[in-house]
Amino acid sequence: MEEEVILVSYTSDILPAQQTVKKIAHEVGFDTTSIEELAVVASELVTNLVKHAGGGKLTITSLASNGRVGIQIRSDDDGAGFANIEQAMTDGFSTAGSLGYGLGTVNRLMDQMDITSAAGKGFHVTCHRWLRTAALDHRQVPLDIGVATRPKLGFEDNGDSFVVKHWDHNILVGIIDGLGHGNLAHYAAETARSYIETHYDQPLASIFSGIARVCRATRGVVMALARFDFLQPTSIDQGPPFHLTYANIGNIECRIFNSPQPINLILRRGVLGGVAPNPVINESPWNLANIMVLHSDGLTTHWRWEDFPDLKDQPAANIAQELMQKLAKEEDDATVLVVKTISGGLK
Repeated sequence: MEEEVILVSYTSDILPAQQTVKKIAHEVGFDTTSIEELAVVASELVTNLVKHAGGGKLTITSLASNGRVGIQIRSDDDGAGFANIEQAMTDGFSTAGSLGYGLGTVNRLMDQMDITSAAGKGFHVTCHRWLRTAALDHRQVPLDIGVATRPKLGFEDNGDSFVVKHWDHNILVGIIDGLGHGNLAHYAAETARSYIETHYDQPLASIFSGIARVCRATRGVVMALARFDFLQPTSIDQGPPFHLTYANIGNIECRIFNSPQPINLILRRGVLGGVAPNPVINESPWNLANIMVLHSDGLTTHWRWEDFPDLKDQPAANIAQELMQKLAKEEDDATVLVVKTISGGLK
């Protein structure tokens, strides 16, 4: 493990901080784009140290843990600190006359970010970024995923969004619903989706925490995420069942059909970017006959799987389209996402 400390007193210390971060990131194995993003993080943290505390120190450390490698950047000062940490994370918030985007940028570019602070006790930021594994070839994905989405009738901007990410032996799917309709709801949902695009392989609790921060400058979102872990079985019969991890804040509906045993998924009410508790992380085996249906509140909740007896053998995309056509409300944005196992396993 390599560690270097940069003492910060002036904005001119940005350059040595960036050079040190780039050197360690290159040795870890980050690509050029990631190295430049890490240099931006160093710049933002040094700038915050100078503007808000008159200086401090930046500690850059290479990481190796549980088969992963990465980099840690820690910022410490002995300044006045912040009584409201989450307010300090909000884009546009500043106590020093600047634009106030520094910590929000750090939150978006790093995989994990932890802050400790109190009035009169300094401000301490520890953030991590891990080297990512290569994405799966789509032909190796053992799940069939279908999505249908549309804005409220008469609107161009969709206040709903969705995510489907494949990597290593994992798939992450989810639905995001920005509060209300129109461009402000669309902006909130896209802000959350963009965060997931660069943090999809982090634990669900970390993703929800990060989105709560980036969405503080928006009207807020509700969201459900489901992560499937599998070991690339050669066939459905030979392979072990997948592992499902699920979390939900707000009123995204999730139903799982064809399960031999009930799967109880606990959701929590609230708004990410507003007032929300920490999500409950639900874990369960995923039976290979299961079918998951996620949908926003733009679809009626008063429906039964038995009302659609011909759908279970249809591709996921067909199921999503059929449910959208039959259940969507005209007065709301609507999104439905369906997950089922591909017959025959990996292709």
